[in-house]
Amino acid sequence: MTYTPKTFNLPTLEGISEKQIKVHLALYEGYVKHVNLIMEKLGAVREGKLELDSYIVSELRRRFSFEFDGMRLHEHYFAQFEGVSCKVQEGSTFADAIKEKYGGKGLEAHIREVAGSRGIGWAVVYKDPVANTIHTTFVGDHEVGQLAGLPILLALDMWEHAYMVDYVPAEKKNYIDAFFANLNWSVVEKRFDEAK
Repeated sequence: MTYTPKTFNLPTLEGISEKQIKVHLALYEGYVKHVNLIMEKLGAVREGKLELDSYIVSELRRRFSFEFDGMRLHEHYFAQFEGVSCKVQEGSTFADAIKEKYGGKGLEAHIREVAGSRGIGWAVVYKDPVANTIHTTFVGDHEVGQLAGLPILLALDMWEHAYMVDYVPAEKKNYIDAFFANLNWSVVEKRFDEAK
């Protein structure tokens, strides 16, 4: 099994330049490349074609989750910009879930608060089908802080690589504004409806 970088049909984005997207997509492709490289090396070890120190094998296994989750989070991130930017559809099951969890403040305001956390990482919104609710959390590294087994509804990349072509770290609020200006909420709603 080999992973192939996905292609995204991205429109011209408001506040996020084509150069920024190009740099960011190249970084995403690096995650895909390294997922494949680690799988290749570990496969060769299992098949007896490559001998590596057990410490190196252990580190490759640990690194795999960083590369894999980085790959998948970026796929969620870029897919959210495909199509036309739109708001949450009033009266949808997703809109009702947002109202129940976040009340008048709203999900977007909460995501902005979480994304404004000091440090690098991701603001990630999940659906918990067991409790029939939504959770928003800050994920420091790709593999640290994920809510196990919960489907991802929205992923907002808060690593500097996501905005440093267009904004300096002190301007990350401007990047968050640009993210929401371009977000296709219908993608997020579809993820919510399909999450089990």
